[in-house]
Amino acid sequence: MSNKKVWFVTGASKGLGRDLVKKLLAGGYRVAATSRNLDELRKIATDDNFLPLTMQLNDEASIAQALTDTVARFGRIDIVVNNAGYGLVGSLEELSDAEARSNFDINVFGTLNVIRKAMPYFRAQKSGHILNVSSIAGFNGRFPGFGIYCATKFAVDGFSESLAEEVKPFGVHVTIVSPGYFRTDFLTTGSLAQPAQPIADYQLVREAQALHVNEINHNQPGDPEKAADAIIQVSEAENPPVHLFLGEDAYNMVYAKIDAVKEEVEAWKTTTVGTGY
Repeated sequence: MSNKKVWFVTGASKGLGRDLVKKLLAGGYRVAATSRNLDELRKIATDDNFLPLTMQLNDEASIAQALTDTVARFGRIDIVVNNAGYGLVGSLEELSDAEARSNFDINVFGTLNVIRKAMPYFRAQKSGHILNVSSIAGFNGRFPGFGIYCATKFAVDGFSESLAEEVKPFGVHVTIVSPGYFRTDFLTTGSLAQPAQPIADYQLVREAQALHVNEINHNQPGDPEKAADAIIQVSEAENPPVHLFLGEDAYNMVYAKIDAVKEEVEAWKTTTVGTGY
């Protein structure tokens, strides 16, 4: 059996998760891969280093069982990749409470469920690495029509930064993986939910929606296989970053946000610092 690290990857039946799992197996790593769709997972590989598991992110017992099964098979868990999630397009006004909460249930609370169940293993062994797949939309929110999705990813970024500080004493690392546009099925039906009750007045949102679904989809500049390579590279680093942005577009959007915030902060500095006693 391989002595390489044991990975636990959620949302592994398609997209970046699937590419990552295939790269890991080719590199001799041991991998537990989870999805709601076990049949799709089983198509990835059949070798002894691969454990496909069905798991529901909104079911803590299901998550606990998947982690138990992974340890039973491979003896330990070294790296958890929270990759499962889905996109949601629609203005804040037109998306219902149920639509918004469903996106948070998977993208935010599903990830938190996995972290809560994985941390006892990492604390016990005094090592581990949690990689939370966020998005450039978790750092720069200027995407009309993606407000709720951005909010879920901003939440992931926020709790991941806190988590990184909380788990340092246990020798555990946390990395936020924030891709730009990568050529996966993320913008296709099944991965991108659309509003049940669209409001005609939101022309800007409809244009953004059409652009993403009809033009950006399958024309994204990022190569998911190279993203998988980057994630593996970071996992082997002695001091991995808390923030890993992937894609030249993401790099540029990071600085667009930083520069815009700096400009506003300086423009309003007198007001800001003038509020003390």
